[in-house]
Amino acid sequence: MAGFLLKNADSILTMDDERSELSNADMRVRDGVIVEIGVDLKAQDEIEVHDARGCVVTPGLVNTHHHLFQSLTKAVPGGQDALLFGWLQTLYPIWARFGPEEIFNSTQIGLAELALSGCTLSSDHLYLYPNGARLDDSIAAAREIGLRFHPTRGAMSIGESDGGLPPDSLVEREAMILEDSIRVVDAFHDATEGAMIRVGLAPCSPFSVSRNLMRDSALLARDKGVMLHTHLAENDEDIAYSEANFGCRPGQYAEDLGWTGPDVWHAHCVKLNGQEIDLFARSRTGIAHCPCSNCRLGSGIAPVRQMRDAGVNVGLGVDGSASNDSGNLILEARQSMLLQRVVNGADAMSAREALEVATRGGADVLGRPDCGRLAVGKRADIAVWDVTGVESAGSWDPAALLLAGPTRVKHSFVEGRQVVRDGHITTIDLPKAIEQQNTLAHSLQA
Repeated sequence: MAGFLLKNADSILTMDDERSELSNADMRVRDGVIVEIGVDLKAQDEIEVHDARGCVVTPGLVNTHHHLFQSLTKAVPGGQDALLFGWLQTLYPIWARFGPEEIFNSTQIGLAELALSGCTLSSDHLYLYPNGARLDDSIAAAREIGLRFHPTRGAMSIGESDGGLPPDSLVEREAMILEDSIRVVDAFHDATEGAMIRVGLAPCSPFSVSRNLMRDSALLARDKGVMLHTHLAENDEDIAYSEANFGCRPGQYAEDLGWTGPDVWHAHCVKLNGQEIDLFARSRTGIAHCPCSNCRLGSGIAPVRQMRDAGVNVGLGVDGSASNDSGNLILEARQSMLLQRVVNGADAMSAREALEVATRGGADVLGRPDCGRLAVGKRADIAVWDVTGVESAGSWDPAALLLAGPTRVKHSFVEGRQVVRDGHITTIDLPKAIEQQNTLAHSLQA
């Protein structure tokens, strides 16, 4: 693969180990890897030279929790003003009508929306497989878009008839879940540095799967060398369910079943207490913080300041578009910063710290130290932000992106390949995909 030279960036926020910031700087990329960062670099054998004058350059943003299939069910009436459990009960019957086409198209649209907000690496939690849909459908969509992808083989096994939340039509037999988990890991997981696809295992939540499936998934994941993911301690209902059904808080439940460690990350964790935060810090268990979704569902404000101060790895997540209605990761970073200030004061989180959570933090949560920072030898996942527009006009510190914007990326590169050019997706016909998405949404509505 050839390379390129990024020239004349007003600022490069590296998020490297020293959190270096360079002014009027350049970056050389070759074969998907950053090979040089400095001032006044000369063109060599690069095919392209990209002028980044008037731009701030950051690592590509990392999304640690999403349900991409939900981009087909934004702003659904009946779910717009509901708490988590009621919201799920509204959406489950709609999702039960999905099939392979819906999964493929919604994944494309969701990833395109993320890419336009500067995201270069996204996880996905697909926990339902109606009408022949498979994880393969979302992986095929991600390969066309060109984002680095960490899909997880989610699952639900306890339906309404057994006291669970989802309808029986959306649950699977646990033996089949484990069998298909083995299949998708063997077929798609790439453990090498710079991998474009990695697969994790992700039973949906403590209220939709059994203890046995949680425990068996942990054993299988460690046998296969893949990561584990689930929802945990999302709201007060979640805590009450855990105490009533398991006799303990969610953190204890997770630890008892082998769901702590550097190969585990939990979504939300809005209601963690001090002991659970200490547990996750000691065990190096990661957290996907989803501020906009937590606000939309009235779940609360996660104790991110306390988590980071204790040493917990925290990344950002959009969560599903049915509980967020947007897939803009730079806005999630801003919301995270603002919410911590609401709770803890105006100095609780700086714009640069929130950007660190959105880049390096998320990469660390997903076990990707090769991503999320701009340094020699790291992957060329790069976001270029134009700060010459109206959003940044008058800003004394354009590098504080989360204070004045912009909120849409000018260029982005994944593994050195350009995915966004001048604010437009380069890899698929996005207007055609949007038309298809709206047709599918109208069909589901009818």
